[in-house]
Amino acid sequence: MTLRLSNVFRSGVAAVAILANMASAPANAFCGFYVAQADAKLFNQSSKVVLARDGQQTAITMASDFEGDVKEFAVVVPVPTFIERKQIGVVEPKTIEHLDKYTAPRLVEYHDADPCAPVVVAARSMPAAPMMAGAMQYRFRQDYGVTIEASYDVAEYDVLILSAQESDGLTRWLTDNDYRIPQGADAVLGSYIKQGMRFFVAKVNVERMKSIGNGQLRPLQVRYQSAKFMVPLRLGTVNAKGAQDLIIYALTKSGRIEAANYRTVKIPSGIDIPLYVKNEFGPFYKALFERAVARENMQAVFVEYAWDMAWCDPCAADPMSNKELVELGARWIGSDDDVAFRTGRRGSGSDAFATRLHVRYDAKTFPEDIVFIETKDRSNFQGRYVQHHPWRGEAKCDAAKSYQESLATRFAKEATDLAAVTGWSRSEIVAKMAQSGETAVK
Repeated sequence: MTLRLSNVFRSGVAAVAILANMASAPANAFCGFYVAQADAKLFNQSSKVVLARDGQQTAITMASDFEGDVKEFAVVVPVPTFIERKQIGVVEPKTIEHLDKYTAPRLVEYHDADPCAPVVVAARSMPAAPMMAGAMQYRFRQDYGVTIEASYDVAEYDVLILSAQESDGLTRWLTDNDYRIPQGADAVLGSYIKQGMRFFVAKVNVERMKSIGNGQLRPLQVRYQSAKFMVPLRLGTVNAKGAQDLIIYALTKSGRIEAANYRTVKIPSGIDIPLYVKNEFGPFYKALFERAVARENMQAVFVEYAWDMAWCDPCAADPMSNKELVELGARWIGSDDDVAFRTGRRGSGSDAFATRLHVRYDAKTFPEDIVFIETKDRSNFQGRYVQHHPWRGEAKCDAAKSYQESLATRFAKEATDLAAVTGWSRSEIVAKMAQSGETAVK
């Protein structure tokens, strides 16, 4: 059973695992509209993880873009505590895709007003913020020092919860049971064993997948109670070919999250960019992100979005429903019906604050797992890039003449700023702008 598995698991699943082989239509916004987005699909070797944090309760949902024969899929994830069957579930891929679109960096268009027309100030209205499975057979010897603490059937997956005494024993057990463990995994596994962590191991049950009728693997979700609020990156670096991208979406009660042990930096935003970039928005954002990564020597975690789920401006997609947020682990919200009864609003998600973080990492630049803290900062931020279409009417007043005279200077600044954030050649930018009717001052 071979298929392309879009937006599901792959090497470094959610950047927390070893891949073990064999084992919306845009919404209108005030004064302008959203026209493009830079979603996670822009980045190769990328994984996505959703964290929902309520006190010391964490739900982690892991997704990636594994391609290949599902029989070759398996994942090993360190977890801080024993996991019961009721703490494991699957999530529909479209739910994470919706969250990705909603929080993605975006391009917004505005149109300059007629300089000769009277200024009209519009009042703006803001929303109020408001079981044990018996089918699996494993080779087992006493000298592994590995204990199978539980085995579960979870949708299309067979799941084990393991504990181990030594990393070499765990490596031998995994290898002898047809999990291909990359060279160098021993040291990383050993560090988790010393912390008393268990290992969540999942592989696909092909026959059950056929009987369920799913065409793609669904993201796995694990919920647990622990003071540890982190993503174990290091296992994802063991078998990685070069740097990887990890997109972290966090849903919390209090405010945005940030890394406690790495610099947390906001992505450059609020930049006016030339009109031609509309057709090159993907390459533009990739270049901007890569330049920001280089500036921080690939040792920072970047904030791409931080906003209360109750509202956004401009929205890159329809807001998440409460049902979707609960599916992703934000169980403190309740159903759409519950919230509508309490607040008179349906699907507002007002009790969830969404943070989107983006990190590019390898074993050298991120030698430690990312540890997070939940802040009380609810200030709004989004990676937002603005295009201003110039007014092209006839100059019938002095204000219009002054406006037209100022355009060349404005275009020149846009060219300079674009070159600064992307590293692109300014002369090439100016040439492309001229083709769009934007002639800049040299």
